[in-house]
Amino acid sequence: MPTTNDALGKLVAPATIVLERILPGPIDRVWAFLTESEKRKQWIAAGDMDLRVGGKVELFFNHDEFSETKEEIPEKYKDVCDTETAMKGHILAVEPPTLLSYTWSEEDDSKSEVTFELEVVGDNVKLTLTHCKLFDNETLIGVAAGWHTHVEVMRDVLEGRPPRPFWSRHMALEDDYREKLFP
Repeated sequence: MPTTNDALGKLVAPATIVLERILPGPIDRVWAFLTESEKRKQWIAAGDMDLRVGGKVELFFNHDEFSETKEEIPEKYKDVCDTETAMKGHILAVEPPTLLSYTWSEEDDSKSEVTFELEVVGDNVKLTLTHCKLFDNETLIGVAAGWHTHVEVMRDVLEGRPPRPFWSRHMALEDDYREKLFP
C-alpha cells in the first residue's frame, strides 16, 4: 500500500505510533531539517544536537514561529508548550543521512524514544517516524497528533508553501486519533 501524506499514523504496538510521509528531496536536505537548529525550528523546535551516540539533544519549542496565523495555545498544553519549553534527551542512534533516534523526555521524567528513518524514493524521501514507550493513551494521542501536524508543517516548508497554523490542526487531529486508536 502506498504511503499517503494525509493518512493517520498507525499504532503498531500498545505504546508505539508510526507515521510515514513522502517529502520532497534530496535526502540531505530533509536530514538538515531534522538535525540543524535553524531549519528544524521552522517545523518543530530549535536547539542543539550533539550528533553522536550519547550526545545531548535540547529542543526549544515556539509554535508561534511556524505560521503567520497566530493561535492561542490550548489550555491543556499551556503549561508544557510555552516559548521557553525545552525537551532534553540523548542520541540513541545516528547514521547520516538515513537514521536519527533519541530519547524524548516526558512531563513525568519518563523517557520515550523517537526515531526518524529516511529512504530515497525517486526524487523524494520517505520519512518513517516512530515514537515508542509512550506511557498512556492520552499521551499517545497528543504525540501522534503533534508529530502529524509538525511533519505537515515541515512538508509545507520543504515545498515552499506558507506553513499552516499549528494548534487548530493539532487539536482536530487529536479527535481523529482518539476515534481511530481508542474507539
